Formats: sequence, structure tokens, C-alpha cells
Amino acid sequence: MAEAVTEGITRKQLIDRLNEDLAREYQAIIAYVVYSQVLKGAQYMNIAAELEVHAGEELQHALTIAKHIDYLGGMPTATPLPVKLTPKAEEMLRADLDNENETIRNYRLRVRECEALEEFAIAEDIVEILRQEQEHQVDLSTALGKNPPDVSKPRRVPAARSASAAATSVKTDAKSAKAAGKKR
Repeated sequence: MAEAVTEGITRKQLIDRLNEDLAREYQAIIAYVVYSQVLKGAQYMNIAAELEVHAGEELQHALTIAKHIDYLGGMPTATPLPVKLTPKAEEMLRADLDNENETIRNYRLRVRECEALEEFAIAEDIVEILRQEQEHQVDLSTALGKNPPDVSKPRRVPAARSASAAATSVKTDAKSAKAAGKKR
């Protein structure tokens, strides 16, 4: 199945997907900076300090991904994905864990995509990032008193959510077509 996903990938598609990854790295930087400062309580002191370390590691990931986007001829995005803000410590850690899980899934796929394009150096850098992301996953899972989740399978999007996303896409396409018609 992984071969079917990566078969026929183009450099442009890889650039777009790396930009999605870069937006997720920005999200992680912001979340770790904020969460590390607002987590309260003795039980969270160790993880708060660890989140500060994670923020620096995520910045290095962002720089690495941006470098590869530029190498491939793309322009690195400057827009992060949204960060969940909540006063509840456990919700912050769960949001971080969910984001790390998604990042791990995406980077596993990205390695295969890079290899399909014979961009082995980029793949190797992503493998290194993946190692750190998995360490973050373990740290967050431990702080929540859980075992790290199995993220070896792609996440399933609920039918209602994917229908909503499809409807949004159709609306966006209709607006784009209408705008294109006005430009003529």
C-alpha cells in the first residue's frame, strides 16, 4: 500500500507535503513554548522543562525542512497550523501528543516519498527528525501515564469530517472558478 501512495509522486507534490510538515513544526514550536510556560503543578515540573527542550528541537526540524523545500525549488511556508490553547494541563499534553502522532505518521510517509524520488539525503534527514519526534511522543505519553500509541497505520478520518472537508473543498473550488471568471 505504501508503494501505491508514493508511486508517481512529483517534486512539486513533495514540496507541498514538506510545507505541510513545516506548518506542523511551527505549530509544535509555538505549542511547546506556550505550554512549557503555563503548565502548573508539581506533577508537571519535569515535563514543562522537557517541553522547553522540545521547542528547540522543533525549531531545528523546521530549519531542516525549510532547507530541503528550498533545495527542491519551493518556497517555505510561513504559516503555522493552529495551536490548541487551554488552561487544562492534561488537555495541553494530549493536544501535543496528538500532534506528535500525526507528525510521526506523516514523516514515515515522507521518507518513502523522498526515496521514491531518489532524494535519499532528504529521507535521511527526515529519519533523524522522526527519531526525535518519537522521543517526544514517549515523553508526552509518559507524562500522561500512558504507553506510546501505535501510529503504524494511517489515521482514519471520520466520514462526517471527510464529507465536511469535501464540501469545503467544493466551495473553495467554486469560489476560485468564479474569481477566475471575473479576471477574464
